[in-house]
Amino acid sequence: MSMVEALARQHLIDPEICIRCNTCEASCPIGAITHDDRNYVVKFDACNSCGACISPCPTGAIDNWRQVSRATPYSIEEQFGWESLPPESRLDMPGDSQHLPADVEALTGIATSGQGGLSAAPWSAEKATVNLYPPTAPAVAKVAGNLRLTDDSASSDIRHIVLDFGAVPFPVLEGQSIGILPPEPDSSGRPHSLRLYSVASPREGERRGYNNVSLTVKRVAAGQDGAERDGVCSNYLCNLKPGDQVRVVGPYGSTFLMPNHPQSNLLMICTGTGSAPMRAMTERRRRRKALAEGGEMMLFFGARSPEELPYFGPLQKLPKEFIDINFAFSRVRGEPKRYVQDRIRERSADVARLLSDGNTYVYICGLKGMESGVDEAFRVVCAEYRMDWDALVQEMRSAGRYHVETY
Repeated sequence: MSMVEALARQHLIDPEICIRCNTCEASCPIGAITHDDRNYVVKFDACNSCGACISPCPTGAIDNWRQVSRATPYSIEEQFGWESLPPESRLDMPGDSQHLPADVEALTGIATSGQGGLSAAPWSAEKATVNLYPPTAPAVAKVAGNLRLTDDSASSDIRHIVLDFGAVPFPVLEGQSIGILPPEPDSSGRPHSLRLYSVASPREGERRGYNNVSLTVKRVAAGQDGAERDGVCSNYLCNLKPGDQVRVVGPYGSTFLMPNHPQSNLLMICTGTGSAPMRAMTERRRRRKALAEGGEMMLFFGARSPEELPYFGPLQKLPKEFIDINFAFSRVRGEPKRYVQDRIRERSADVARLLSDGNTYVYICGLKGMESGVDEAFRVVCAEYRMDWDALVQEMRSAGRYHVETY
């Protein structure tokens, strides 16, 4: 067997920045990804490097590769025990003292850096800073504020939390996320993995002139199986008081970014805490309204009721000529259930006009269950106005104009 034939590219998931959201396993078409109670891992013998899992991953943890001996790749059991990826290194193959031949990478596709596949960022977006602070060396921020956003009568406790970094540089753009490290160890005594939260403030900070960011956090009181179980990080954050210190890593995300060029339109669809990046983008535009540099903004925002909807009061104060807001409430007594996809269909003429405009950028964020409904609503709207949705959405994705982050 030649040297090239003896090598293989192994697809790995970075346990330090993986948030265990199950997106990769759910999106893999061949069942090559699995998990235990600690890590998500890729089966070497099953993975065909199709890339279907790359784009949906919100942190980029899925986009890691190592060159290995085909006969002895990293096993599933090894990967389950990892707290970090193994170091990148050249294999010391028989007959090769230090380096692989220059044509190995071209012949095998082996690379020592992550492969491509993430959706493109808008062409005019500012270049994002990513991975400035790893979990091994987090930044420390102080809590500057913790405000409940939902009504006291609401079942959802959603909070607006402001973190101040003081003199520590922590540059973020609208659409990026940061990781929070819970302070207490898990049941096995090991540190909890980081949790990811979208930034709800614009790039100049929640308070202009201060080095701070805001988050939109919902207190979690039940697991995915419905059983009562406090969310480790959400409850930690929701219970914070001004002056408390928080360990922060990141920032993450280099594609879910807003465009900066004049007359770019924003078509935003969200539910619950998925409103965080939409608030950041809207606030960026609001603060720069006098410059008249932005195009249209249209928002579809879903919740059970007005009392359960974060930022409901402030949103109502924004003038319609600034942003076209469409609320969808599914649990209002005496009224039919309405979801964001219903409101999209109701506004079909305006939605179709925006979709057909090459300056329109679509952002979808919220519960994963909304994704298929929104996709179908766009399909119906396009059919009504004689547009091919399948062709259009692919064109928008490749041009960095269609962005989805669901969980």
